[in-house]
Amino acid sequence: MKLQKLLSLTRKAVDEFGLIEDGDKIAVGVSGGKDSLTMLYALHGLMRFYPHPFTIEVITVDLGHPGFNSEKIRALCEQLSVPFTLVKTEIAQIIFEERKESNPCSLCAKMRKGALNEMAKKLGCNKVAYAHHKDDVVETMLLSLIYEGRFHTFSPNTYLDRMDLTVIRPLLFVDEADVIGFKNKYGIEIEKSPCPVDGYTKRQYAKELLQSLNQENPGVKERMFTAILNSPISGWDKRKCV
Repeated sequence: MKLQKLLSLTRKAVDEFGLIEDGDKIAVGVSGGKDSLTMLYALHGLMRFYPHPFTIEVITVDLGHPGFNSEKIRALCEQLSVPFTLVKTEIAQIIFEERKESNPCSLCAKMRKGALNEMAKKLGCNKVAYAHHKDDVVETMLLSLIYEGRFHTFSPNTYLDRMDLTVIRPLLFVDEADVIGFKNKYGIEIEKSPCPVDGYTKRQYAKELLQSLNQENPGVKERMFTAILNSPISGWDKRKCV
């Protein structure tokens, strides 16, 4: 995927769901993986021409896993002239050594988001950008159906009243395959996740299930996404144009 297509799909999400307004200061959560780095390129590119001026701040939360290196992220931010902040935590130690969580993902995500949001507030940001793409949207819906018995997924934007922050998801219209294509085309160096349960989660199960369904029934992922777009799920029903 070329940068031009990435910017077009990002602007589509931003316009249709009103994700960015004049004067926004957006904290961009960057883990070093392909999704968050692609989002950084997308928002950095959009920032140069979007009619509603905004600024971005990159925040990386170091969970404390041995081997994690943030220098590639820092170097990219310097190259793009984007402010970079590293938040060091002991989240990995708390979850895997002290609590010995058998299902660590939920607590880890909660603590990671908490650290990200807290730093975003300290930096004066009013919004936080998460790098969820189209596959994430559909996979979350599948997880909700299978484990919760309801048709639901996360919203394009979510206001966190306790933090007075708005979470936005500008990659909603971008397929994971296109994220991979973008990374390969532009030679983006990613930081492999050092998490010991990476690839062995319920989300990984949903990812593989969706891939299998889409192979057996070509186009099913797009139809599922269309069902979400046309649903009354909170946030999705506020789409500005069709």
